[in-house]
Amino acid sequence: MTETGLTDGDFTESAEPYALFARWLNDATTAEPNDPTALALATVDPDGLPNVRMVLLKGFDEHGFVFYTNCESAKGREILSSMKAAMCFHWKSLRRQVRVRGPVEQVTPEEADAYFATRPRGSRIGAWASAQSRPLETRFALEKAVAEYTARYAIGDIPRPAHWSGFRIRPSSIEFWHDRPFRLHDRVLFEATGDGWRKTRLYP
Repeated sequence: MTETGLTDGDFTESAEPYALFARWLNDATTAEPNDPTALALATVDPDGLPNVRMVLLKGFDEHGFVFYTNCESAKGREILSSMKAAMCFHWKSLRRQVRVRGPVEQVTPEEADAYFATRPRGSRIGAWASAQSRPLETRFALEKAVAEYTARYAIGDIPRPAHWSGFRIRPSSIEFWHDRPFRLHDRVLFEATGDGWRKTRLYP
């Protein structure tokens, strides 16, 4: 048992990152009081100035980490400009952190359609009504747009807007961090080599 009370052995001995991330995410799903899939997503604007905001992880496998957004939002425009991003998971109750960096690819239309169809109806309406990240005159203007799209799609399915899709970070590196007393933390960095992963233990 680890000092968190969770069975994980010595995570620094893990040979590859995805199975380790799956175990940690499962632990977070059990232990975190709210949004265990929340992550800080970092992008850069055309001037190289970083931007960071919270989003939700909507899937991961050996191909990368997936989230969805309005592609015309600030993060959408910045990702489409650089096709690079970074993310950080911080599970405070477990005293764990995972950092991911790498190139980004857009998910297929089929993937985006499939996920969009699982969203609550109100969230699908919101994807049409919100000009995300752009100036909003009044709250009433947003509510009016919601009412208009609610009426438009009162019956039947709500299609995915063309400007709404998903992105997948294909990690060039994944770092796992676990708190230890006196700031003598455990850190392990996995770096993609093209045919596997190179693992390096880091000083805290």
